[in-house]
Amino acid sequence: MSHGNERIYFMHDRPLVSVIIIFLNAEEYLREAIDSVLAQTYKSWELLLINDGSTNNSTEIARRYVAQYPEKINCLEHPNHQNLGMSASRNLGIRHAKGRYIAFLDADDVWLPGKLDYQVNIMESHPTAGMVYGNTLYWYSWTGKHQDRERDHIPSLGLEANRLIQPPYLLARHLSGRSAVPCTCSIMVRSEVIKHIGGFEETFQGMYEDQVFYAKIAAHEPIFVSDTCLDRYRQHSSSNTAAAEASGKSRIYRVNFLKWLAGYLSQQNIEDSQVQLALRQELWLSRQIAYIPLTESSYVMIRLVKKWFLRLSNWLLPESLHMWIWTRGS
Repeated sequence: MSHGNERIYFMHDRPLVSVIIIFLNAEEYLREAIDSVLAQTYKSWELLLINDGSTNNSTEIARRYVAQYPEKINCLEHPNHQNLGMSASRNLGIRHAKGRYIAFLDADDVWLPGKLDYQVNIMESHPTAGMVYGNTLYWYSWTGKHQDRERDHIPSLGLEANRLIQPPYLLARHLSGRSAVPCTCSIMVRSEVIKHIGGFEETFQGMYEDQVFYAKIAAHEPIFVSDTCLDRYRQHSSSNTAAAEASGKSRIYRVNFLKWLAGYLSQQNIEDSQVQLALRQELWLSRQIAYIPLTESSYVMIRLVKKWFLRLSNWLLPESLHMWIWTRGS
C-alpha cells in the first residue's frame, strides 16, 4: 500500500477498484445504486460519491452513507456546490480515485453482486486490455407495473464476444451502429488509460459525453467485450437521454459528436479506413437533417431512405470504388 497522495492500487491483496457515482437530485434512486455497490462480492473497492450541485435530499442521503462507511465511501462536490455537469463530475471523481481500475455507476442504475469480481478477473487475466464492458439489461420493470415487465430486454452486442478486440475496430462498429455502444454502468477501465486519454471531455454535457469517452479509448486501447450481463440501466422519462430525445435535440448532439470525432481523429493521426468510412457515412446520414424541424417519424423515415441508398451503393459498387468515394478528401 502506498502513502500520501500516491494511488493505492491494492487492498487486502486484491486490486482496488474506484467506483464513481455522480448524482444530481437523485434521491429517488441513489440509495439503491449505493446499496448495489455495498452488495458486491468483491470487497476491495472505494466509492466516490460526486455531488453535482444537488438541491434536494440526495445530499443528505450521501452524507449518511459516508458517516456509516467512512473507510469505504467519500463524498465530493465542486467549489461552492456548483452544478458543472456529468463530465466535470466524473473527472472530479477520477482525480481523487486511488484504484488500479475505475468503474462508473449512474445514480439511477444498479449492479448485480458479481459485477466487480467478474470484471476484475478479466482485467487481471488480460493485462493489455484498457477497458472491459459487458451487456446490460434495459430495465423498465423497476416500476413494478405489469406492462413494464414485458419491456425489459438485453440488446444484442452485435459482435463475437468474450474476447479482446484491438483498436480501432470497435470504434468503426459503434459509429455505424453494427455493434451496441456500452452503457456507462457496464464498463471498467484502467486508471492509467483514463489518465492517458485525458478523462471525459467537459465541453460535452447532457448527452454523448459517454460516447466521446468510449471513442477515445476505442481509438487507442484493446477492449475486452463480454456477453455477461451484470448491470441494470433504469429507463425513465426524467433521464437525460429521454429528455434529449423527446426534445429532438439528440439529433444535434449526435452531429456535434461526429464533428468532434472527426477533429480528434485528425489530431491523433488515426487514418483507419473503416473508421473514416463509418464516420463520413454517419455524418452524411445525420448532418443535413439534424437542424430541420421534423417530426420524429419524418426524421426516422429520411434516415431509413438514406440508409437504403447506402446499402444499394454497397451492393452495386466494387468495394474499392465504394471506399474511395467515401474516404477521399476531407
